[in-house]
Amino acid sequence: MITVDEYLAYCDRALDAFAEIVEELDDLVNARLDGIPGSNSAFVLVAHIAGMAANWGSTVNRGLVVPRDRPAEFTATGTVDEARTLLERTRARLHEDVHAASPMEQPANPVREKDGTIAYATQGDVLMHVYEELAQHLGQLEVTRDVLIAGSAARA
Repeated sequence: MITVDEYLAYCDRALDAFAEIVEELDDLVNARLDGIPGSNSAFVLVAHIAGMAANWGSTVNRGLVVPRDRPAEFTATGTVDEARTLLERTRARLHEDVHAASPMEQPANPVREKDGTIAYATQGDVLMHVYEELAQHLGQLEVTRDVLIAGSAARA
């Protein structure tokens, strides 16, 4: 079992990587991949992980309802500075949520599968899902960055 600080260190590394890539992309922060319908920009991915982390960490685990407009996350646009601010808010809330969690207890607002079973039985399970999503979308962001930068270099 890892400690709260160890868990948060993994999350922080992922959030730091998001911030580095957003800064690296600069004026491409809102760019989507050409020819790939439904592709996500870097800003969209930041908005999505912010919504995801607040939903799972606060609403599901703690019962603190944080309004979320998931479809709007996928149309979000903004500046690099706005993305950095959103990432820092996400980090602060995530730290608060993780420190308040009781890893072995059931979430306050458990998510149920279609068959009625609880999707994540403990708050610890929910937190692992949060990290799983951070890691998954970081990989997506890395690929997005690589393709956008390669395309930008080819056009130059």
